[in-house]
Amino acid sequence: MHRSRVYAVLIDTPEPEAASAFWSAALGAPAQRVDDEPQFTVLHGALPGLVTAVQAVDDVPRLHIDIETDDVEAETARLSALGAVEISQWLECHVLRAPGGQLVCVIPVHSDPETFAAQANTWP
Repeated sequence: MHRSRVYAVLIDTPEPEAASAFWSAALGAPAQRVDDEPQFTVLHGALPGLVTAVQAVDDVPRLHIDIETDDVEAETARLSALGAVEISQWLECHVLRAPGGQLVCVIPVHSDPETFAAQANTWP
């Protein structure tokens, strides 16, 4: 048995400065670069309850979601059984393409333990 929940919505772009400025103004959400992960700019409060961030990528612009879990392998297997296809792995993150083409990253728990315990779904 494992648990998981949607953790973040990410705006992937090869133009992170322009995208961060636009989305910060459009959503009324202060933008702040992440010191130890400079490819991310967090948009504080843009989607209450979720991390919302602009991510610098060397690829096409898109949106993707991060699902945090207490068992990355089990959650990756669960989503694969539902039709997602794993396309890459980066550190502890498994990147999948969902039916329909959207990207989903399965990551270890990043939220505080109380939030994760209160909001995560439990899977057999």
